[in-house]
Amino acid sequence: MKSIITIVLALFISVSSIAQDTTATKKENKNKTLLGYFMLNNSKPMTTYEGGLLIDNQTSYIPSKKTLEFMIQHRFGSIEKGFSDLFGIYGGANTRLALNYSIENWLQVGFGTTQGYKLQDFSLKANLLKQSKDNKSPVDVTYYGNFSIDARAEDNFGEDYKFGNRIAYFNELLVSRKFCDWFTMSVGGSFTHFNQADSLVGDPVAGKNYEHDKIALHFLGRIKFTGQSALIINCDLPLKLEGIKEWDQLANTPKYNFGFGYEVTTATHVFQIFASSANALVPQYNVMYNQREFFKGSKNIFLGFNISRVWNF
Repeated sequence: MKSIITIVLALFISVSSIAQDTTATKKENKNKTLLGYFMLNNSKPMTTYEGGLLIDNQTSYIPSKKTLEFMIQHRFGSIEKGFSDLFGIYGGANTRLALNYSIENWLQVGFGTTQGYKLQDFSLKANLLKQSKDNKSPVDVTYYGNFSIDARAEDNFGEDYKFGNRIAYFNELLVSRKFCDWFTMSVGGSFTHFNQADSLVGDPVAGKNYEHDKIALHFLGRIKFTGQSALIINCDLPLKLEGIKEWDQLANTPKYNFGFGYEVTTATHVFQIFASSANALVPQYNVMYNQREFFKGSKNIFLGFNISRVWNF
């Protein structure tokens, strides 16, 4: 009888030890990123941004799992006419409405619809890494991609119409760092592709051509001066690269987009008001078609605002 009790106790102690060892070695993805499952398991992330959009550009922010984000982007007309149309508020405007849903803490999918070009866009954002409080990861690394569908009438796409002519793509890799409590900066590189590049073109023989592909750089910054308020700035810079150049002469060479403004955040809302030189609201259209240069006259400047609201389920 004693030997049986001894064997049972020995087995119980062995199983308990194995269970404790398994619990001890099991790691939790506290970094809340895709690569956090394989590295930085115990490194808690920093909060670099409180909103997913900064003027015209995506940030590294993704709300927690099972969160729905509703976003409004609005751009008034040019401020060129001054008080006669209240600095563009009575002029032509462009609006985009979007819903984004966080499948995981590091993964978000979204859909948006835009007044200009009747664009319908589908997006995906993923945090590959987050800046950690223990500095094992010094930066956020975020992927953002979308494809848009131009839903205008078929006669906008020429005689040889195909549905694929409506589609354009945007892919970006963004690196962000919070340098201190009040200053955050991001640098991104993007690739834009349009399936059809001549839908807005006149006579190709005259050298009026658009390109299918464009690589651009993106710069974002935020300076907080209170817990809820910040100055924000962004710049998009389309690059002239000989390696992907299609034509010696272009109908319109894409211009840089610059913007600055003011941001207020709460637990569930982000509100931004700003001045910017691009008004397409969908990044691939800003990169490929923007002709407004912020520092070359008031006709190139548009007032606008972004509002986002999140719900946790």
